[in-house]
Amino acid sequence: MKLLSSTALALLASAALVPAAFAQDTAPATTPDATAPAAADEAPAAADYTAQSVVATVDGEEITLGQINMVWAALPDQYKKLPGDVLFPALIDQVVNQILLAKAGEEEGLDQTDGVKLAVENARRDAIAGALIRKSIDETVTDEAVKAAYDAQVANLPEEQEINASHILVETEDEAKEIKAELDGGADFATLAKDKSTGPSGPQGGELGWFGKGQMVPAFEEVAFGLEKGQVSDPVQTQFGWHVIKLNDTRVKPKPTLDEIHDQLVNQLSENVVRERVDALRAAAKIEKPDTGIPADAIKDPALLGQ
Repeated sequence: MKLLSSTALALLASAALVPAAFAQDTAPATTPDATAPAAADEAPAAADYTAQSVVATVDGEEITLGQINMVWAALPDQYKKLPGDVLFPALIDQVVNQILLAKAGEEEGLDQTDGVKLAVENARRDAIAGALIRKSIDETVTDEAVKAAYDAQVANLPEEQEINASHILVETEDEAKEIKAELDGGADFATLAKDKSTGPSGPQGGELGWFGKGQMVPAFEEVAFGLEKGQVSDPVQTQFGWHVIKLNDTRVKPKPTLDEIHDQLVNQLSENVVRERVDALRAAAKIEKPDTGIPADAIKDPALLGQ
């Protein structure tokens, strides 16, 4: 029989929180007891706290606020949003249950099994490695570093021409020629697009917005980028049908702001920090991978750890 991991226990406990939360939201209002003292008069002041603040004990073993915080961090996002007065006591009870189950497991010698020993070792290694990664990122990926990366990237961005165009899409060349003739005769492009275009932009008067090269199919793009502002093309065929294109405007594509690409830059810098740190550690380490002859599928063997 497999022991539930702490994550599995967290999921089970979080599932149990749902009815309590719903009950809190849907319970009918009760009439306050006239003899009850006013809550405002007796509400205790908020206590100072740290990760080491003790919130409960089990047979003398302390449960700290930091432990509860870590269990909260492992919850699915939808449960993290529950009110603290719902989560706090429930998570304390969860840790109480974990401690009692763990002690019972130790009494049965389960802490000495290969599976548990390796799980503890892996969890410890993962926690320390994760802490080092976070420390390295926090020390390196500063606001100044992000701004410097932004300045370097934006400075090296080439100027890119964009156009704003509209089109009318129909099925046949004859239909496209008729539309072109109407436009040459003074018909309004947007009105014809709304009435006759089969494309999704028809209801918007055929407007496609701003786009650069490489965003449209080649035949369409070649004609659109060759037009003068306000000019309407002859019929153009693509795999979608026949188009009549109008060039509305041109511009140099605006460069992104720092806010627009901030998260992207943070991710890039963070990945660089981790990769460089790992590469340096691997270069300094003696890593050996002998040919053991162990089949690759051995990693999937459920009997390996007595599971």
